[in-house]
Amino acid sequence: MVLKRSQIQVIGPSQAVSVMVGDDIILPCHLKPASDASAMTFEWARPDLKPRFVHVWHEGQDLHVNQHSSFKGRTSVDIAKLKLGDISLKLSKVKHSDRGIYRCYFPDLDKETTVQLVVGSVSQAVVRLAGIDQSISGVVLQCESAGWYPEPELLWLDGEGNLLSAGPTETLRGPDDLYTVSSRVTVEKRHSNNITCRVQQRNTNQSRETHIHVPETTMTQQQENLDHTDNQKMKDDMTKLTKDLQKKKGELKNMVGTLMLHKKELKEEKDQFQLQLMKMEEVVETGDLSKVYPTSRPMTLR
Repeated sequence: MVLKRSQIQVIGPSQAVSVMVGDDIILPCHLKPASDASAMTFEWARPDLKPRFVHVWHEGQDLHVNQHSSFKGRTSVDIAKLKLGDISLKLSKVKHSDRGIYRCYFPDLDKETTVQLVVGSVSQAVVRLAGIDQSISGVVLQCESAGWYPEPELLWLDGEGNLLSAGPTETLRGPDDLYTVSSRVTVEKRHSNNITCRVQQRNTNQSRETHIHVPETTMTQQQENLDHTDNQKMKDDMTKLTKDLQKKKGELKNMVGTLMLHKKELKEEKDQFQLQLMKMEEVVETGDLSKVYPTSRPMTLR
């Protein structure tokens, strides 16, 4: 039975397709009822790109003219499956930039379907000891993980797998669109010693876990280390203060010595001035300039 073109449908997946960076993926698309598509013309495209063409099949072969450069050598269709109406596209070595909505389109039928590709990227989490909480003698742990897509969530678990109450997760999105998440949790003595930081993506079903063992003695050691650090800081501050005071004392002593020297010089100048003043007064009374100028002849005032 020969089907009319109006009877043929182009069918895609009912939900998004997920893949991890670096893996291969099949973007599903098929004709219903199954029809030989090997002699048809169809295109896979990303409408958001220029040129939009991801893979084009025309006159029984791949047509690479106007194919977007980022897909060169990474796309293919199975000729044997084309005869069964399966025009699914294989995309190899998926990149983070491959995420988006793909269109499977038959120009002659003027029918299409779309496939959303979600590209995931994951990274291992790093847990470190961030300090202590003196109020409850608890150890503060920090977990950070960079290079995720889509945005993940971060959870803290105790040794029995129970969720721990933690601070809010800080999320940063870099210029490459990848996410970095971090969070802190305070571990008290009542908690088990084995703590887990889990970073996960629900829509890609990916997760990474990092475990850390916190010895019971760690809290005491941290407190002792903190006390030692505080004591050492106080000693260093006192030493610096003592040196500063000694320096100021020396500067003050030099200043006092300088002032005393100036005082002595001023006294000598004052004595010289008073002597000159006395001589001038005597000249005025006697008229004898020789008291002031020894070479001058006596002058008689009339």
